[in-house]
Amino acid sequence: MGYRVGVDIGGSFTDFAVFDEKTGKLSSMKTFSRPDEPGAEVIEGIRLLGERYGISPGEITYFTHGTTVGINTVIQRRGLKLALFVTRNFEDVLEMGRLKGPDMYSLLSKRPAPLVKRSMVFGIEGRLNADGSERFPLDDASIVAAVDAARARGAEGIIISLLHSYRNPEHELAVRARVEELWPGVFVNCSSQTWPIIREYERTITAVIGGYVQPRVAHYLGSLQQALKKAGVTCEPRLTKSNGGIMSAEQGKRDCVQMILSGTASGVIGAAHLAQSCGITRCLSLDIGGTSADIAVISDGQPKFGSGELIGDFNIHIPSVSVSSVGEGGGSIAWVDDLGVLKVGPESAGSRPGPACYGRGGDRPTITDAMAATGLLGHAPLGFNAVNVDIEASRRAIATLSDRLNDTIEQTAETILQIAVSGMYTEVSALISKYGIDINEFSMLAFGGAGPMLGCYLSRELGVKETVVPLVPGVLSALGGLIADLKSDFLSTVYLDLSEGDAVLIASEYARLKDRAESWLGDEQGFDGDFRVTASADMRYKGQSYELDTPIDLAAALAGDVAAMSAAFHAEHARMYGHSNPAAPLQLISLKVVITGIGDKPMFEEQEVVPARAEPQRLVRAFMDGDWRDVGLFSRYDLSAGSHFDGPAIVAQDDTTTVIPRGHSCRVDRNGNLRIVKGDQA
Repeated sequence: MGYRVGVDIGGSFTDFAVFDEKTGKLSSMKTFSRPDEPGAEVIEGIRLLGERYGISPGEITYFTHGTTVGINTVIQRRGLKLALFVTRNFEDVLEMGRLKGPDMYSLLSKRPAPLVKRSMVFGIEGRLNADGSERFPLDDASIVAAVDAARARGAEGIIISLLHSYRNPEHELAVRARVEELWPGVFVNCSSQTWPIIREYERTITAVIGGYVQPRVAHYLGSLQQALKKAGVTCEPRLTKSNGGIMSAEQGKRDCVQMILSGTASGVIGAAHLAQSCGITRCLSLDIGGTSADIAVISDGQPKFGSGELIGDFNIHIPSVSVSSVGEGGGSIAWVDDLGVLKVGPESAGSRPGPACYGRGGDRPTITDAMAATGLLGHAPLGFNAVNVDIEASRRAIATLSDRLNDTIEQTAETILQIAVSGMYTEVSALISKYGIDINEFSMLAFGGAGPMLGCYLSRELGVKETVVPLVPGVLSALGGLIADLKSDFLSTVYLDLSEGDAVLIASEYARLKDRAESWLGDEQGFDGDFRVTASADMRYKGQSYELDTPIDLAAALAGDVAAMSAAFHAEHARMYGHSNPAAPLQLISLKVVITGIGDKPMFEEQEVVPARAEPQRLVRAFMDGDWRDVGLFSRYDLSAGSHFDGPAIVAQDDTTTVIPRGHSCRVDRNGNLRIVKGDQA
C-alpha cells in the first residue's frame, strides 16, 4: 500500500492528484508551471507533497505524468532541424499537403510554413508499386548525395517517407541502414515505423512531427527519470498517451509521437470516468486551463476517438481522443486590434509572468483578470494559496483596454468574458454538427482551473440541461492519468477489395496484430493483469474517397469472417450517415487492434444525501449581466450531499472558483459534485 500520484502540467499550473491506496482518500495540489525549466515543477511538487501531506517519495508506488513538451515544441517551432528523404519527384509533399487553406472563408488565409524547408527535402531514386512490389530498385548514389547534402546544410536528423511504404517498408529500411552507415549516430526515422497509414501527406507529416519533437521529448523524459530517482521515487514513471491510455517512460522516449496530445487526453479520460460513475450518459467535457479551452464529447462513459487532431498548424494522424481546442484559457490575453475591435487570445500570459492579478509581474489583461475586475474572483486565495488575487492590478490592466474602447472597466471585463464564451460556443457548434448530437440532452462537465468560472455561462448559451462541477475540478486531468489504462494501437494497411478469397490473409494479419499487442503489454510494459483486445477495420464502399473506422467482433476478425465484416460496415455506415448499400462492393484499407491493460481504479466513497438549504458565508458585490449585484459567497468545504442554493452565487475552493449566474440553482449530489441547472430545483 502506498500513494498513486498523477501529474498534469498546464500553461499556468501543474496539478497533482494523490490517491491513498489504504484509506481511499484523494488529495490534490498545485504548483506554478516552469516552461523555462520543464520538469522542475514536478520535483517541486514532490517536495511539497512531503511538506503538506507527509508523503515521502519512497511511498509513491505509482506515478503518471501528462506533458505538453511535445505539442509546445511544434507550436513554438523549436524542434529538430530535419532533412526529409522522399521518393524522387515527390519532394513537394509537405508544401502541397491537401491543397487546403487554414480558413476556407478568409481571402487572406495563408498556409503555414512546413516544419521541413523545401531546401531540406531530398529525392531518392527507386520506387514501389501500389501493391508493394518493386518498380525501380533503390539507387545508392542518390542516397549518398542526399546524405551529403543534408549534412552540409546542417540537418540534425533525417525522416524517410517513401511512396507506398505502408504496403512494403523494405525501401525505407534499406535507406535507413545506408544512412546510418554513412552518418553514424544521426537521428533517423521511417514513416512506416511511425504509423504506416495510406496517403503520402498524412503519413509524412505524422512522421515529421514525431521526428521534430523526438530528441527534445526524449531528453526531457530522461531528465525526469533521473530527477525522480534522485528525489527518491523508485517506481517507473508512466506517461499518458494521445489515445487516452498510458505507457512507460522508456517507450515514450522511443515513440513520443504517441504522447503528443497526452495532456488534453488525460482530462477527457478523467471526465469520462467521472461521468460514468455519476450516471451521466451524454456529456460535454469543458477543460479550461491557463492557455486553452478543450472540449470533447463523451457518450455512455466513453470519449469519442479519431485521427487528424490539430497540433499547432498541422494535423497529426494517429489514434487519439478527439478534442477541440480554442485559445481561450484563464491566462489568454485580451487586446484591441488596429480597427479598435476587442479580441481575446490566443496568446497566453502563462505562469510567468501570468495574469496581472497574480502579482508576478504581468501587466497585460487576461480572462482571469476580467473575472477579478468584475468581483467574481479574489474572495479566496487561488491554487492552494499560491496566489492572492490583486483585484486592483487586474482593474489597472483592464483599464488599458477600456480607455481605448471608451467604456467602463466592468463592462470591458464582462465583454472579454462574453467574447471568450462566444469562441467556445463556435467550437461546440462544430462538434454538434460533426457528431449529430442533440445538445439539450447533454450535461456540461466543467473542470480545469477556469472551467467552473465560465462553464455556466457557456451552458446557458448552448442550452445544455445542466452544468456539473466535480469535487476536485482543478486537478481532474491529473486524476485522469491515475485512472487511465495501459493502452496501445496496432495497424496493418492491406488495401484490397474485400472478398472471401482474402479471408486467410485477413485472419493471419489480425492474428499477427494481436500477438504484437499482447507482446507489447506483457513484455514491454510488464503488465500481467486483466486485459481487453478489440478489433476494427478502415473500410469503404468501392469508389469512395475516405474510409470509415468500423468495429469488428474479435472472433470474426481472427477467423477472417468476410461476411461479418461486411455486415458490420453496412450497419456502421447506416448509423453514421443514415443509409447503406449492402449490394455494393467494399474495400478494406487497414486492420486495427487495440489492447487495453485494465488497471485498478480509485473508488470514491458516496455521501449520504441530506437535503438542506445552504447559507452563504457572506454577500459580495459582483458585476454580472450588466450591473453590480449582491452575490452569495459559499465555501465548497461547507457544502455536503443534499446542500442546495440559488444563484447568483460564487463557490470558492482551493483549486478553482465556480460562478453560478442569476436564474440558476445548485445542489450537491452524493458524489460531491455541484449540479447546476437553470431555474429552481430546490
